[in-house]
Parts: sequence; structure tokens; C-alpha cells
Amino acid sequence: MKKVVSVSLGSSRRDHTAEVELLGERFLISRKGTDGSLERAISLLKELDGKVDAIGLGGIDVYLVAGGKKYPVRDGLKLLRAVKHTPVCDGSGLKHTLEREAVKYLFREGIMYPGQKVLLVSAVDRFGMAEALVEEGARVCFGDLIFALGIPIPLYSLRTVAFLAHFILPVVGILPFQWIYPTGKKQEAPKPKYERFFAWGEVIAGDFHYIRRYLPPRLEGKIILTNTTTVEDEALLRERGARMLVTTTPVIEGRSFGTNVLEAVFLAILGKRWEEARPEEYLELIRRLNLTPTVRVLN
Repeated sequence: MKKVVSVSLGSSRRDHTAEVELLGERFLISRKGTDGSLERAISLLKELDGKVDAIGLGGIDVYLVAGGKKYPVRDGLKLLRAVKHTPVCDGSGLKHTLEREAVKYLFREGIMYPGQKVLLVSAVDRFGMAEALVEEGARVCFGDLIFALGIPIPLYSLRTVAFLAHFILPVVGILPFQWIYPTGKKQEAPKPKYERFFAWGEVIAGDFHYIRRYLPPRLEGKIILTNTTTVEDEALLRERGARMLVTTTPVIEGRSFGTNVLEAVFLAILGKRWEEARPEEYLELIRRLNLTPTVRVLN
């Protein structure tokens, strides 16, 4: 049996373990949160190194992407470099392949439609999703300045996102990651904010921790397009009136694991390191596994 572990800067309350069979192989998949502690994450990574088949880095990016350029995140690189032997990834390879394909599927199936208003809470950590939404004709508000930096200025063009990223991301990348992303206990209790932007969007898309952190009291009729959710997250969205929850990764034992977990599984299947894996190999595995978004009607 292959073992895949996600080491996350997120809350340990979201930890989960599941066993699943993929392409004839058994996988033991687990997620271990370190409650925002970079030091604990590094220690755990060193402990796992060489003892599991692949590792995913959760709750953090190694690189942010905009306009075809990659911008390193210092804390993400620290985690990546702590692992010397086991293949390790942050999920970005699947964000550029699986999530792009997921958006195309939703438009093809009529779940989403051209002209629909979409609030994407951050484009630079999901540039594949961002590009696919624009290509399919959605009206997208990019919330990168709003949700990561607390600057309530919406962006409506990927060109603008890429232009600002050129100046901002080199600085953002050297900041402690907790300053720009909800980690640890910040992932637990929503604190409503930026309600006018949530109200504008018919679809609220992107990283669930940003969405949950600032979740407004009511979400009547909204589609939530995201990735990692738990049974509790689903209940919260239902309680607040969201119409539909769409997750881009498969649901395993009641929850969807992050892209970092699924990409680590892909590396274990391929027997390759992260830098060796190619997008076309990911797309072939997506096809063989028949991976499509999980769609759940909530209200």
C-alpha cells in the first residue's frame, strides 16, 4: 500500500485519514495540520522524509503565478527544501490542469454559463482556474488585493492582475505566509467582511480558507466553486443559504482533499519527482481516473 501525507499549516482540527483504491493500487491518504506553525511543519516533514511515497504541502504555496511568471514564496521554499528524498509538491500542477478542466466541464454541462458573475478570491494561487473562467466568458472579479492584502479594490482583468503581480509578489513572497493567508486558528471561525463583493458574485470561487474566513451571514442562491471542504464546511454553507457546492477534487470518505494531496498521489502513481512530472501526464491520469467536479445541491 502506498502512503501519501499532506503536511498543512492549517488547523489540526481538519485532519483526516482515508484509504482508497486508484488504478488498482491501494493508497493510505492522510492530512496533518500544524496549526500555523512553520517549525512544526518542517519537523514533521523531516520525520516523514523517506518513509512515505509522496508528500503534499498544504495551506501554503511554493510559488504564486501570474502572466506566465512564477514568484517564489519564501516560507513555501523552506518547507519544500526540508524534504530531501520523498517526492513533494504543493498542488499547483493540478491547479493548472485539473481545475482548468473542471471549469470547462461546468460550462459544458450548463452548471455555469457565459456572462455569469464570478468572485475569484485569489487568481495568483489558481491561475489555471482564472484563465479558464475568462476563456469561458465569465465576468470575473479577482479578489487578490482584497483577500490577501486587505485592500478593498476589485480587479476585473487578468492583464491587470499580472501587471500588479510583477511589482507586488516579489515583496509578498518574502513576508511570513501567515500575514497573507489564513492559517491555524484563522481557518476556524468566519469573520464576515467584504460582503459587497460576495453579494456581487453569483459564483464564489477559489481557495476555501479565504472564502470561509470572510464568509457573509447569507449566501442565498450562490454556487461555491472550491477545493478542500469538510462535512462541517458543507453544513455551514447549507445553513447560510448557498445553492450548490462544487469541489474540483474527488470526495473521499465525506470530504474533498486538497490539490496538494491529489498531486502527491499522482507523483506516487507516476513514480516521479515533482520537477519531472509533465502536465500531459497529469491530464492522462485525470482522464484514466475519470475525474470530474463533485457537484452537490445544498438548497
